[in-house]
Amino acid sequence: MTQHLDSKRLHRPGYGTVLAAVLGLVAALSLGVIGQARAVAAEKAPADRWSDRAHGFASLAGGTTGGAGGKVVTVTDQASLAAYAGAEEPYVIRVSGAIAVEPFGSDIVVTSNKTIIGVGDTGEIVHGELHLNPGTHNVIIRNLTIRDSYVEGDWDGKTTDFDAIQMDTVDHVWIDHNRFTHMGDGLLDIRKDSRYITVSYNRFTNHNKAFGIGWTTNVLTEMTIDHNWFRGTKQRNPSADNLAYAHLYNNYLSSQVADGDPVWTYGNWARGRTKMVIENSYYDGVQHPYQADATAELVQRGSILKNTSGRTDVWGTAFDPRSFYAYRLDPAAAVPSLVSRFSGPQQRIGVTLHVPGDYPTVQAAVDAVPDGNAVPVTIAVAPGTYRAKVYIPATKPRIVLQGTGHDRSDTVIVYDTPAEYGGSTGSATVRIAANDVTARHLTFSNDFDEAAVELKGEQALAMKTTGDRIVFEDTAFLGNQDTLMTDSPKLDVISRVFIRDSYIEGDVDFIYGRATTVIERSVIRALSRGSDSNNGYITAASTWTGNPYGFLITRSKVVSDAPDQSFHLGRPWHPGGEPAAVAQVLIRDTELPAAVKSSPWTDMSGFSWKDARFAEYRNSGPGAAPSADRPQLGAADARTYTVANYLKGADGWAPQARH
Repeated sequence: MTQHLDSKRLHRPGYGTVLAAVLGLVAALSLGVIGQARAVAAEKAPADRWSDRAHGFASLAGGTTGGAGGKVVTVTDQASLAAYAGAEEPYVIRVSGAIAVEPFGSDIVVTSNKTIIGVGDTGEIVHGELHLNPGTHNVIIRNLTIRDSYVEGDWDGKTTDFDAIQMDTVDHVWIDHNRFTHMGDGLLDIRKDSRYITVSYNRFTNHNKAFGIGWTTNVLTEMTIDHNWFRGTKQRNPSADNLAYAHLYNNYLSSQVADGDPVWTYGNWARGRTKMVIENSYYDGVQHPYQADATAELVQRGSILKNTSGRTDVWGTAFDPRSFYAYRLDPAAAVPSLVSRFSGPQQRIGVTLHVPGDYPTVQAAVDAVPDGNAVPVTIAVAPGTYRAKVYIPATKPRIVLQGTGHDRSDTVIVYDTPAEYGGSTGSATVRIAANDVTARHLTFSNDFDEAAVELKGEQALAMKTTGDRIVFEDTAFLGNQDTLMTDSPKLDVISRVFIRDSYIEGDVDFIYGRATTVIERSVIRALSRGSDSNNGYITAASTWTGNPYGFLITRSKVVSDAPDQSFHLGRPWHPGGEPAAVAQVLIRDTELPAAVKSSPWTDMSGFSWKDARFAEYRNSGPGAAPSADRPQLGAADARTYTVANYLKGADGWAPQARH
């Protein structure tokens, strides 16, 4: 943006030291203790009852990752679903809305390395079956409703084979959070030596033959079946024939079909040479809750039986599931509430792309997000330092970029380009041009060392945004000159950015641009460049004159190791001499250090600060002493210049209300 002043700061303090100081300041200011916030989040997280990683037997022998690493696509019609599901390459396929399959009862063939997942709770496959042929492996089917291929009068499914999902001789399949109802034959048929399968948090309803496993004399299949709800079903809940290991836990069987059949109405059945373990399940109104052939072994522990009758067979030693994998066992008494609430499609289950687990780089994950993305996609970034640039183009909205470490400093996206090589925009480590992007628990850095290199263009951005409705929560922005630029596509287009519980550091114009930007409950560190008189400027706004709201810094704290009276709060930036870029900056309810000048606003490139819209309101600290050159906002205006009014725009955007 601007040419750097000749004098440069002499020393950059260690980031660990800075972070420790910042966290102390945040606590002292009652800005919210980050550790406490995370503790609350950790307590609430299990209530969601889902993970993006397969568990149980599907997690073994290399695991089940589905289409991870492939492109993400959204389908709304049968042709697209069939094309992507049957492709050779991996895909994450999002089903949006109901897809009616024709001809009635037809198969959609699913090949290896696929994830098929419903968008929110709207994804449905109607009148059709997902079919996995022999040899298929590594498939995830989640968050879908598959329904209504039932043929009237064919209760036993003898004339059709219209299952919801059928698979033969496959391996590594995870069936999770689906609803299966009213199909022509079975709801879920897992057959012929299929291995490493987990079936979790599904609903099986309104059907005769719910869930069958087997159709083989071999004893190979390993399967985990947990937190499923069998309601209004008659038999095969499940029927498990010749399974090497069948682990059933925390399942809920209720409202069983009562047609007076004394034999073929039952709950769980261990058939052939199956070894079955049942734990902490709940049977309500079930005939023959669990039974075993004389050749099978069945161990049951901790389950609750209510209004049941018939067989409850237990014999043999079966196996110990914990010798294969770890799992959390819920109390049986809690199962009806948990399973009825959390089984089946969930609105908040979406697509999470893991870096580096699914994609090697953050940019690769961004590239996998479909253009015109209609629902949020989370890019979960594991702890580490990612030395690479990232660009989120305008075509890829609704991305959540989230660090998964304990602290925001655990996950760092960093590069070291100065403006000398590529201009100001080209220097940015991360650029966000898309709308509706959120970043959390991350550090963004440009570690170009301005003190070590003599260049004309020493601006070095850690972050540049031009999109609208951008949110940063618990993030850090590290740099020197021009650290953070919040901008818009052009002068008279208003973009909005909300920054909360974050840390921003720099020296010259290190918070700048024309976007309407709110910085709340954050720490801003003004770095010393070794000057006794002028170490830099915190802000350089270029707000369009038609926009009443530029920068608002509120309920925050500015800290600095610069000498007293050596830092400006800001100056008015008129890019290219544009007269309609008239800075608007309000700093209110914020603590200011002694480093802030008593005349804190200054001119820039021939434009007087007095013609800009600079003001303060109710600031505190040694740098907030009143002077003739410090415009103060009146109490009446202060009621207008609020976080809500800065951000709401014409669409009523209110990200601050989410907490």
